[in-house]
Amino acid sequence: MNRKQLQKLGVPPRCVKIAIQTLSRAAQEGTGFGLKGKHAKELVAGVLDSPLTYLHDPLWGEFARELMTADIEPKMEPIEYQTWGDEIDPGAHAQMRDACRVPSAVGAALMPDAHIGYGLPIGGVLACEDAVIPYAVGVDIACRMKLSVFDMPADALTKRRNLLEEALMGGTRFGVGVEHKPRQRHEVLDRDWKITHVTHQKKDTAWKQLGTSGSGNHFVEFGQLTLAERDEELGLDAGEYLALLSHSGSRGAGAAVCNYYSQMAQRLLPDSCKQLGRLAWLSLDTEEGQDYWAAMNLMGEYAAANHAVIHRLVAKLAGAKVIAGVENHHNFAWKEFHEVPGKGRREVVVHRKGATPAAAGELGVIPGSMADPAFVVRGRGNPQSLTSASHGAGRRMSRRQAKDTYRFNAVKNDLAKKGITVLAAGSDEVPGVYKDIRQVMAAQQDLVEVVAQFDPKIVRMCGDGSKAED
Repeated sequence: MNRKQLQKLGVPPRCVKIAIQTLSRAAQEGTGFGLKGKHAKELVAGVLDSPLTYLHDPLWGEFARELMTADIEPKMEPIEYQTWGDEIDPGAHAQMRDACRVPSAVGAALMPDAHIGYGLPIGGVLACEDAVIPYAVGVDIACRMKLSVFDMPADALTKRRNLLEEALMGGTRFGVGVEHKPRQRHEVLDRDWKITHVTHQKKDTAWKQLGTSGSGNHFVEFGQLTLAERDEELGLDAGEYLALLSHSGSRGAGAAVCNYYSQMAQRLLPDSCKQLGRLAWLSLDTEEGQDYWAAMNLMGEYAAANHAVIHRLVAKLAGAKVIAGVENHHNFAWKEFHEVPGKGRREVVVHRKGATPAAAGELGVIPGSMADPAFVVRGRGNPQSLTSASHGAGRRMSRRQAKDTYRFNAVKNDLAKKGITVLAAGSDEVPGVYKDIRQVMAAQQDLVEVVAQFDPKIVRMCGDGSKAED
């Protein structure tokens, strides 16, 4: 019997795994003669009807005990979390405290760029046992960074600036619902999009949007990458290079996956946990949890494909070749091994919502703003942060406040005097709405080491005033 059949029979989701294991053992031990179809249903139904009768049964006892505790509402004893940085909105701390009350939570951390999000705060890291939280991954599943180093000299930023501006305008598309015409191709479209009905339904949308970026803080920009010393992993000597940096995610398809499975998770919340709302989880022992996990990973591949297409198009228009690169997700969930208090080293699900993976030796990119540098970093593998770091500078004011405070044209003109050309953007993304990236980096020196600095020179973002997607 499979998960769906067992749940239809009345087996609680959290008991499905042990039910399958018990049926398998029964078949292997030969005690389940004719253990198929009707007979298997009758055996399971018998335990469901009277678990107390089977409590000490050598075969069915474990399943019976699990059933007898299945209806006990989970405890909500909060775990503790560690914080990096000081300039963090109290609302983000409140959200983090709520996240630490999720029953399966076993580890948590808050990064120095943290600010209020939905459910888990942006900059929040949460490790759970056997459960995944769609909103702790985020609406923009696999929002990520990609940096490509080109074979053109860094002085192309001044000597061939018009060419680079034209390449950026011609090779990128921005905005809510924007599509790429003509449609682009990538091997991600050959994956099995029928793994869930949501991904199957959204495949055509994903194809139309392949190679595009959303609104909000999504960007593509040319800049100067500077290495103080040779880096063997990048294969680059000390010096200055022309580089392309992009920030985008899984577009409409990813948002549909998040919304569908988050709503499902909220419907399944135990009564004692209803107040957790968007922190609702799906057990990985259930069909629903497995479906979300498969869809999330497909969205990860799709988001990477978006960046690959963008960089391919811009490089072609610029007449350049890629000689090195770095990329990473920062809205995702990973199965990793970490120390769990009282249980030793265990496999857990690490949610990083606006946080960069920073395992020992792992490369990543942490951006600043259109006026401030981004940094290529190498993780130090700090277990206190669940091997994570910030995903950027972090906002210090809302988009509404930004639009009431800044006039984009004035900021654009000021940036031009500093040698930074902004081809398109909005007042909600000007440098003043962000924390100082240098202070953020200083607050996490025990999490990452800086490998290189990227200074933006030609910037393109969504300039149509559409609502932010992330």
